[in-house]
Amino acid sequence: MQSTFSGIELGKRGLISHTQGLSTIGHNLSNASTEGYSRQRVQLKPTDPLYVPGLNREETPGQIGQGTDIARIERIRDDLLESRIVAQANGEAYWQTRDKYLLMVEKIYNEPMDVSIRSHLDRFWSAWQELSIHPSEMAARMAVLERGKTLIDAIHTRYHSLQQTRAMIEDEIKVSVGEVNNLLKDIATLNDRILRSLSMGDNPNDLMDRRDLLVEKLSGYLEVTVERRDPDEFILHTGGYHIVQGSKYQTLGIEGDPRNEGYSRIFWQRDGEDVRLRGGKLAALVELRDGDVRGEIQNLDTFTLNFIDLVNEIHRVGYGLNQKTGNDFFTEYPSINNLAGNYDRNGDGAYDSSYIFRINGSRTLNPQDILGISGELILPGPKGNIRVPYHATDTVGDVIQRINTSGAEITARLDRDGKLSLKGTPSADVAFPDFVIRHLEDTGQFLVGYSGILRQSGPEGAFDWGKSDAVFSLQGGGLSYAVAPLSHPSGWIEVNRALVLEPASIVASLGTAGRPGQVGDGSAALAIASLRNHPVMIGKKTTFDDYFADAVAGIGLKGEQAEIMLRTQQQIMKDLRDMRESLSGVNIDEEVAEMIKFQHGYAAVARFISEFTRMLDTIINRIGV
Repeated sequence: MQSTFSGIELGKRGLISHTQGLSTIGHNLSNASTEGYSRQRVQLKPTDPLYVPGLNREETPGQIGQGTDIARIERIRDDLLESRIVAQANGEAYWQTRDKYLLMVEKIYNEPMDVSIRSHLDRFWSAWQELSIHPSEMAARMAVLERGKTLIDAIHTRYHSLQQTRAMIEDEIKVSVGEVNNLLKDIATLNDRILRSLSMGDNPNDLMDRRDLLVEKLSGYLEVTVERRDPDEFILHTGGYHIVQGSKYQTLGIEGDPRNEGYSRIFWQRDGEDVRLRGGKLAALVELRDGDVRGEIQNLDTFTLNFIDLVNEIHRVGYGLNQKTGNDFFTEYPSINNLAGNYDRNGDGAYDSSYIFRINGSRTLNPQDILGISGELILPGPKGNIRVPYHATDTVGDVIQRINTSGAEITARLDRDGKLSLKGTPSADVAFPDFVIRHLEDTGQFLVGYSGILRQSGPEGAFDWGKSDAVFSLQGGGLSYAVAPLSHPSGWIEVNRALVLEPASIVASLGTAGRPGQVGDGSAALAIASLRNHPVMIGKKTTFDDYFADAVAGIGLKGEQAEIMLRTQQQIMKDLRDMRESLSGVNIDEEVAEMIKFQHGYAAVARFISEFTRMLDTIINRIGV
C-alpha cells in the first residue's frame, strides 16, 4: 500500500525538478553571449508509478502517480544544420584569405600611377628615343642612365614587396599548422571527456558545444567531414584521411622544401604523406604562396630577364660616343659559371644537368617563307612533353606562333638578325628551375637543317637538360646560346657599373660592314627604343604593352573574383548561422517565460507540501487525543 509519507516524497521530487529547471534557465541566460553555446532544456517525465500491472499485486488501485523526475537535460541542436555549416565554413575562410592577400598584391602594382614600373619603362623608352635624335650629346646619355636606374629601382621595389608578401604568407602557414594541431588535440581530448560523461549517464552538453565550436573553427582551416554513425565514437576526416577518431588524432608536420626555395611543405606526421588541401584557409595560403604570388614573381622575372636580354643584345653590338663596344647596358648574372651550362643538380659532385636559357639558330629566316618540310617538334610542357606539328604548307611565322600557343614552357621569336631564338620560361612545377630549356627534339628538319639549332633529327639528336654537355647536341657555326640566369633576376638586375663610371660608353650607333658607328648615328638608340612596340615575346605575351596589360588585368580579375565569392560565401554563412541562432540561440523573452512557468510550478509544489504537512500534523498530533 501507499506510504503515509509518500506525498512528502512526491513533493520533494517536484521541488528538485523545478529547481533544476530554474537552474538550467539561469545557465542559459548566463551564456546568452557565449560563442558556440546552445540553449538547454530540462525534459521532465512522470516518476514510475507505485504499482505496475501484475497478478501478484495487492487488491488496491494500481498506477498511483509519484510525481515527476528529470528525464534528461538536452541541448537544442540540429546536427544536419551543423554539418552544413561545417561543410560551408571552409569556403568562407578560403575566399576570405584570398581576398586579403590579393588586395595586398593589387596595391603593390600601383597601376596606373606615375610610380608604376610601366610609367618608368615609358620614360626609359623615351630617353632612348631622345638619344636617337641627339646621338652626340652627353645630356641625352645621362637621361638614359638615370631613367634606367629609376626603372631598376621600381623593379626591385615590386620584387621585394612580392617576396615580403610571400614570406608573410609562409609565416601564416606555419602559424595555421600549429593552430590546426592544437584544435585536433583539443577535439580528441573533448571526445574522451564526453565519452566518459556519457558512460556515467550524464548529459555533457557544454562539452559537446565546445567540441562543435572547435570543429567549426577547424573547418575554417581544412575541408572537414564529420562522421556520427557511432554515438560512442566521434570521427573527423579530410581528403579521405582520418584526422580524429575518438581520443586519437593525427597531427600535421611542416618542413622546408628545397625544391620550392625552402618554403614549407605540409605533411602528415604519421607517414610523411603530403596533405591534400582542398579548401579552407590552409589551401588558400598554399595556393597564394606557390601559385598566385609565385606566379606574379615569375611574371616579373620573365619581364625583367627578357627586357635586359633584348636591350643588351642591341647595346652589346653598338658603339658609344667614345667608340667603345661590347658593353651590356644591364648586368647579367648566370646561375652557374660553367660556360656549357653544366650543373650538379643532385649534389653528388658530378655534373648531371645543363642549364641553358636561350638558343639562337645559325640560319637567317623570313617569317613569310613557306617551309616545304613537315615534322613534329617535341617541347617541354608543365606536365610532360608537348608535341607541336608543322607542315609543308606552313610559313616560319606559323610555326613560331604554334610554338608560342602550344602551352610549352618555351617561347620562340626571330631575333634582329632573323635567326630563330628559343627561350625557356618559368616552370609551373616547383621541382624544375625557371628559365631552363629542358627538351628540344624534332622528327623532321625545322630545328635541324632549316633553322640550324639541332645537329640531327629524332631522339638521338635531341637536346635534353638531364645530362651534362647537352650543348654538344647543338649545331656549331653561327649558333649561340646563353646560360640560365641566377634565380629572380628582378631582384638583382643593375645598370652596368662601367656605364655609370663612363656614360660616354652608352651606345647610340650601329656599325656597318665591320666598321664602327659614326658619332652622329642614332640607329642603336632607335633600335632599343623600338623594342617598346615590337613583338619580342615576353613569356607568352607578344609585346611589353601586352605584358603589362595582362599582368594588371590578371591580378585585378583575381581580386574581383575573390571579392565576389567572399560576399557570396558570407551571405550563405550568415543565413545558416541565423537559422542556427533562431533554433539554438538563447532568447531572453523565451527564457523569462520558461522561468515564470517553473516559478509557478515550484510555488505550487511548495504549497502542496505545506498542505500535506498540515494533514500529517493533524494525524500525528491530534487523532486519539
